[in-house]
Amino acid sequence: MPIRNTEKIWDHVDALADEAIALSDGVWAVPELCYEEHHSCALHTRMLSDHGFVLTSHVAGISTAVMGESGEDGPVIAFLGEYDALPGLAAAAGSFDHTPTTENGHGCGHNLLGAASLLAAVAVRDWLAVMEIPGRVRYYGCPAEEGGAGKGFMVRGGAFTGVEAAISWHPSPFCGVLPPSSLANVRMDFTFTGRSAHAAAAPHLGRSALDAVELMSVGVNYLREHMLPTSRIHYAYINAGGTAPNVVQSETTVRYSVRAEGLSEMLALAERVRQVAQGAALMSGTQVRSIVTGGVANLLPCPPLEKVMQESFEQLGPPPFSAEDQVFAARIQETLSAEDIESALQQVGCSACDAPLSDFVLPAGSRFSLGSTDVGDVSWTVPTVQALGATCAIGTPLHSWQMTAQGVSPVAHKGMIHVAKAMAMTAIQLFRSPDVLKEAQDDHAQRLLRTPYVSPIPADTFPPQGKF
Repeated sequence: MPIRNTEKIWDHVDALADEAIALSDGVWAVPELCYEEHHSCALHTRMLSDHGFVLTSHVAGISTAVMGESGEDGPVIAFLGEYDALPGLAAAAGSFDHTPTTENGHGCGHNLLGAASLLAAVAVRDWLAVMEIPGRVRYYGCPAEEGGAGKGFMVRGGAFTGVEAAISWHPSPFCGVLPPSSLANVRMDFTFTGRSAHAAAAPHLGRSALDAVELMSVGVNYLREHMLPTSRIHYAYINAGGTAPNVVQSETTVRYSVRAEGLSEMLALAERVRQVAQGAALMSGTQVRSIVTGGVANLLPCPPLEKVMQESFEQLGPPPFSAEDQVFAARIQETLSAEDIESALQQVGCSACDAPLSDFVLPAGSRFSLGSTDVGDVSWTVPTVQALGATCAIGTPLHSWQMTAQGVSPVAHKGMIHVAKAMAMTAIQLFRSPDVLKEAQDDHAQRLLRTPYVSPIPADTFPPQGKF
């Protein structure tokens, strides 16, 4: 069934488009890492204030989290935004080549993510006022999605109390409903402590913490044979113990990321990794301590919301990319491998696409590759639906310099405005159809009855603001 007053909500989005583009470009220009997004948060806060939203700063005690609410009575629909960047992914705007760098860059498109969600929130609030329909809109500026579990801490702090449905999106080469499949994830730091010694004169006196980390790596690699193929384990050295080979390293730290399709499965696998660490400490004569730095739940589906969003996309159609946009995207594809492009198409179950930009809406029930997101924790708290917005050339890997280079292009801007319209259309359908909203809430409640939510973040773990 076509969504009523579609053109009116589109008009509200279009009227605010230039402001949202300026916001996105402003965040892109000052890329900030998780829990350090002070300038980006301030830009979002300013737009909320300019449009009369009632502000709540330091949400859940996080200095770079903000919430704005506007409207009267009726249900509360939330839009989720992000604005954190990634290290080492800086790139010149519109560039087709790259010099490796250590500078930050928006290689996952979160400058677009926050701006489009805020654009949709303001447009829906304006539509409610014009249509004289009761309802409240919230926008959440959420920090630290990239490894910091910002929304998980916000959920634990009760930030989403009173919300009846949440809507978000993510930049992508494609547009449509983001399939609700993601991996629960926990990050743990293992610090081994041994005893330093002269590696040549008195090696028998030393107990090598570096040996312990390497033994742990061997153990975890054997563990991979005995876990589900959908699970993932990654690691990185945080402290390798020093650079002097003639000193037995007395302390090392390694960070592990453990992922699985479900929360309970992930928590059980994480415990097995802890046991491997204890075995490595025993073999090397060292001590080990572990701390959880963050964790996220898997996404909980909400078919009633996904159906409404799919209908919104089908009515909207694909983004209005121009011939010039296609030429630009083709140049970007020249920097990619054939495997990049083929893999991107396979991720969404598409066998081929001649155009370098998406000229279609993903059909209902499309699949998508498994990753992790802290939107998962929100989805266990309130009914949640996410979109994909086509903002880059097909084949562009997320977390790449090519993604950064496209972040302020006309392609990105058009895809951002397009997905804002789809999210806004989804929201107004919920405001106009209480039965659909109730169906979503009933579906959500039944899922929680079967599997209650358990936060993957321990009660004594807090956001590592300024330290992560």
